Amino acid sequence: MPEAAIIDGNAVAERIQAEVRQQVADLKGRGVSPRLVAVLVGEPPAGLVYARSQERICQKTGIIYDLVRLPVECDAHCVEQRIGGLNADPSVTGIMLHMPLPPWIDAPSMQYRIDPYKDVEGVNPANIGLVFYGQPIIAPCTALAVVELIETVGIRLRGAHAVVVGQGAIVGRPISVLLAQKDATVTSCNEFTPDLAGHTRRADLLVVAAGRAGLITASHVRPGAVVIDVGINRVTVPGPDGRETARTVGDVVFEEVRDVASAITPVPGGVGPVTVSMLLRNTVEAARKQLARRA
Repeated sequence: MPEAAIIDGNAVAERIQAEVRQQVADLKGRGVSPRLVAVLVGEPPAGLVYARSQERICQKTGIIYDLVRLPVECDAHCVEQRIGGLNADPSVTGIMLHMPLPPWIDAPSMQYRIDPYKDVEGVNPANIGLVFYGQPIIAPCTALAVVELIETVGIRLRGAHAVVVGQGAIVGRPISVLLAQKDATVTSCNEFTPDLAGHTRRADLLVVAAGRAGLITASHVRPGAVVIDVGINRVTVPGPDGRETARTVGDVVFEEVRDVASAITPVPGGVGPVTVSMLLRNTVEAARKQLARRA
């Protein structure tokens, strides 16, 4: 069997960004300037890298980007106040809260504070809940990125057997619901599911979002299946000089599975860049919906 086609997330992201650039120009012609404000508590390295990436891509698409940096010793009341101020500011059309937060701040309660119409990550419980009714104000951007990548492959979801490994509230569960709404038959699993390979080998479409490096090997995949790897894990491996080096890998053993699947997303370069672009698409969608509410 030939090697799987590599689903190029960077190319998909570029296409989405081009669409967003035109949509932003159209909105500005109507007097609306989409503005995304990100809140970062402390200086988590991953958050700082993500913020720089967001700023760069926002500049490419014409979205105004601001980063609000709060000190690491900030408490929940401090974060609530800042989010409340952004909710009340009509010039702010999108809000996101960088993770992780300090351990003394409850992340879901902070996400609940974001106005659902400005919640561009789609993580407010109101938006998560409305996904189940097929009417989210703003859907979770990672779940939307997964569906976008699946559609680029051209797999027919109606009647397809999809297996989703991972049941997180922000990624796994919303993906399962979105696929079911497209008439796929969905099996939801996790890393503790007995005989996991017995389930995944029946999948036409396998989506893995468990957060465990190397969980899915070739033995888990039916020949010809489409595999979407949402996992982002940092691992250390021996380098050519014998020293350990850090690298980013997914939940799927890529080199094994690419010999079995018909199409597969790499990590990095798969779901990640599309998720960032979906954040921008959601920012435009949020601005449109806020404009409609004011009309």
